[in-house]
Amino acid sequence: MRADDLIATAGLPAELLPPASASRFPDGAHFRVEIPSVEGPAVLAAVVAEAGARGVTVNRVSQGSGAMLLSEGEQREMARIAADAGLEVSLFVGPREEWGIHAMSRAPDGGAVAGGIRGMRQLRYAVEDVLRAVENGIRGFLIADLGLLRLLARAQSAGDVPADVVWKVSVLLAPSNPASAAVLVDLGAGTINLPTDLTLAELADIRAAVAIPLDLYLEAPDALGGVVRGEQLADIVTVAAPLYAKFGLRNSRLLYPSGGHIEADAIAIAREKVRRVEIALEWAARGAGDLVQSGPGARGLGIPKVR
Repeated sequence: MRADDLIATAGLPAELLPPASASRFPDGAHFRVEIPSVEGPAVLAAVVAEAGARGVTVNRVSQGSGAMLLSEGEQREMARIAADAGLEVSLFVGPREEWGIHAMSRAPDGGAVAGGIRGMRQLRYAVEDVLRAVENGIRGFLIADLGLLRLLARAQSAGDVPADVVWKVSVLLAPSNPASAAVLVDLGAGTINLPTDLTLAELADIRAAVAIPLDLYLEAPDALGGVVRGEQLADIVTVAAPLYAKFGLRNSRLLYPSGGHIEADAIAIAREKVRRVEIALEWAARGAGDLVQSGPGARGLGIPKVR
């Protein structure tokens, strides 16, 4: 007996769900899996190894400390590992205000500007950050500044940035309504991080307004609300496909900016995130076994280019 059958025998009504999304990734898949806060080559290697041991496919990893805090050699190593595994690496573009000399971004009411780019000097560094990483093979970038997004998207349209680069809007710019999501698409977003606590109906509203893939934390770190909803993977994918299902980790230490001093913690946290993916996929199989995940190297992923 399934849960719905048992509930029906008790005379209770069936849950009212939003309409299913008919949209898919270019390969026909409903969803992809993303592991965030993969802060360097050693952490990426641990994610790939843990995924292999658990039979889990990871389609994308993202990094929050910033491309500017990785050496060129580290970027090339991440590109090589990811290319071999057929997954996308998305590096956060910096610098950003939260680590600058500006006080407001760290004030209680200043979080809205934390991911922004301050002034022409930071803007120049940010553009150089992207160009540097592209030279090292990276093809995915996290952006939290509207002007930077538009500038880079226009540069890509003009042929000054490779056409296969993916612009991923950071959760620091997360839109909570369809109109705001549509603005980000107009500015050149390739995928959009959403607030971690959107309901199924709110997800369906945004999906109806935009066609590009959506990114959603199925488990979020405490700083982003600490939601734990991996068991909802099937329902969420059904209404919001195509979706990047992100797995952060509640009740874990902050990692940004990362480095060798906390690498062991970053690796342990990343491995546990892969375990959370395994559990969520088990739940999805119970809820909707016909949902399809993209495989390695799927079309549309920003797979790094290795020289």
